[in-house]
Amino acid sequence: MSDSQPHEVLIDRLGTELVPVRRLPPPWRRTAGWLLAVAAIAALLLMHYGVHPMLRRCDGAPDLAWAALGALITAIGAAWAAFALGVPGRDLRWALLPLPGALLWIGASGLGCLRTWLAPGTSIASLHQSTDCLVFIVSFSIPLSALLIMLLRRACPLRPMLTAVLVGLASAAASATLLNICHEYDAAATDLLTHAAAVALVVAANAMMGGRLLSRA
Repeated sequence: MSDSQPHEVLIDRLGTELVPVRRLPPPWRRTAGWLLAVAAIAALLLMHYGVHPMLRRCDGAPDLAWAALGALITAIGAAWAAFALGVPGRDLRWALLPLPGALLWIGASGLGCLRTWLAPGTSIASLHQSTDCLVFIVSFSIPLSALLIMLLRRACPLRPMLTAVLVGLASAAASATLLNICHEYDAAATDLLTHAAAVALVVAANAMMGGRLLSRA
């Protein structure tokens, strides 16, 4: 009996020192939390650039508004899918959640390119200005990706590479949505290619670095 007492004391001590594991919020709530950060950035940009120039551009070129809506839906879907795939037992088809928004985003941007060909007088960004768009998307994607990875590391995703790709897509799509606040030009082929290159760059960077960070969670 005397030999069992130290073990019982140790078990009691360990039991009293246990800290309850806090349950993670559901994926939709964590997505909403991340979107609050995106909304805060949007509010700062609107304070600086104003809302009226953006509304005038969207009124004159509805395809810009549809493309922005598609980018926003893509960002929401990709972030939600990333959080959902961090829950054990979730279907892999959650990764398809951003697909409808991406189709709307690409389709509306493509229609904008057709409009610039049919109406030569539209304002088109030069190569240097398109490069500024690339820098904007990549720059804003860095903190948004870092925030998503920080939130996802608490859940220990079972598919770190796929989750990292979704993180990159969500961050790039959110940054492209924010770009519409200060984007002064109509959609054009060079503009579309630059945006696509920026999204691809962000997704690839997240796949390489974010995948490693999430796999160590």
